[in-house]
Amino acid sequence: MVQPLDYLRETASQTAGPYVHIGLAPGAAGFAIFENELGRDIAGPNAAGERIRVEGRVFDGTGAPLRDVLIEVWQANAAGIHASPEDPRHGEVEEGFRGWGRVISDFDTGRFAFETVKPGAVAGRGGKPMAPHLNLWIVARGINIGLSTRMYFSDEPAANAADPVLGLIENPARWPTLIAAREERDGMALYRFDIRLQGENETVFFDV
Repeated sequence: MVQPLDYLRETASQTAGPYVHIGLAPGAAGFAIFENELGRDIAGPNAAGERIRVEGRVFDGTGAPLRDVLIEVWQANAAGIHASPEDPRHGEVEEGFRGWGRVISDFDTGRFAFETVKPGAVAGRGGKPMAPHLNLWIVARGINIGLSTRMYFSDEPAANAADPVLGLIENPARWPTLIAAREERDGMALYRFDIRLQGENETVFFDV
C-alpha cells in the first residue's frame, strides 16, 4: 500500500539551460533589454576601500574551462558591513553599494572577471570575526544545484588562519583552493582565482 503524501512533492532539480545568460545577465549575452542592468556594479562609485579586480576560470573534471558559467558575488564593504537588513549596521554602507553582482564567463575563453572593493572582516556566529572574503554562487549547464563557495585573499594570512569557516575544513591542505593569489596590474590589485568542479585540487564547496 502506497502511503499518501499530505504535502506537495519537491520539484525535480534541473541543470541551468542554454538561455541562462539571457534570463539572468541579458546585457552580457548581447541583449540590451534594460537601461541599467542589475548586478553589473557590485561596489558602486562611492565605496571606500581598495579597488580590486578578480579574474579566473571555472574548470570541469577533465580540466576544460566552462564557457557558459554564471557566478553571483556577495560581499561586505571595506568596513565589513553587508548591504542587507539582516546586518544591523546596513544603514552605514555607502550610497550605491549593493555588495552583490552577477558575472558570466567569456564565451570563447571561459575567463570571468569583475572589479569591486576588497571587503573587510565581518562578524560570524558568536561575534567571532571572519577573514575578508567573497561569497560565490555558481550555475552552469551540467550543474543541477547551484554551488556555493568562498574566495579568500592571499595577503590576509593571519585572518585566514583564524577564520572559523576555513577551520571547519578538516584537511587544511584544501585551504588553498579557496585562496586567491594577489598580484599588481596597472596600479590595481589583481586576484587570480580558479574554480575546479571536480578532480585534482577540487574547490571546496559549502552546503548552505
